[in-house]
Amino acid sequence: MAKIVPVDNGSKRDVVIKSAAAMFRDKGFAATSMRDIAEQLGVEAPSLYNHITSKKEILGEICFGVAKMFIANLKEVESSSSSVLNKIESIIRFHISMMVEEYKSVYISDHEWKHLPEPYLIDFKNQRRNYRSKLAALLQKGIDKGEVNPVNPHVAVLTILSAIGGIDNWQRSSKKIDRKTLEENMVKLLIDGLKK
Repeated sequence: MAKIVPVDNGSKRDVVIKSAAAMFRDKGFAATSMRDIAEQLGVEAPSLYNHITSKKEILGEICFGVAKMFIANLKEVESSSSSVLNKIESIIRFHISMMVEEYKSVYISDHEWKHLPEPYLIDFKNQRRNYRSKLAALLQKGIDKGEVNPVNPHVAVLTILSAIGGIDNWQRSSKKIDRKTLEENMVKLLIDGLKK
């Protein structure tokens, strides 16, 4: 019987979560079974339960892991002495980086979170809402200081996050644009639209 082999100083649990993330992205959370994940890893389904209790636990690990990274970055950027526009640019660059480097996990966090069980679902929804509110408050601060065009900050947040979410199409496109070009063009378009 095959065994789960950890890579890059990770644990066997990390391997299970990474494999599940790929399947959740390709098939969707609801259509993926623990048996599917085990088959992809080349192990028997019961052996997964030595590392994880359910696919909902895996989903929670992915969603809250991604949220933790975004929240930590936002706190770091907020505490910097940069201008508001530079802070927004840093946040945009971090989002783009996450969509490129942690694509499957971010995609799942954005699209499959609705399958989280309570009380985790309400907690995750609150974290999403608070994160977006903090981004809107940062934009409002920039508007108040005269650094940012007087736009509705909630519309601006929605536009920024939706544009970055569109990197999903770039990931699957046959017309590959290199990552640096993608990032620099997106930053220019988004920041120039906010710049006063």
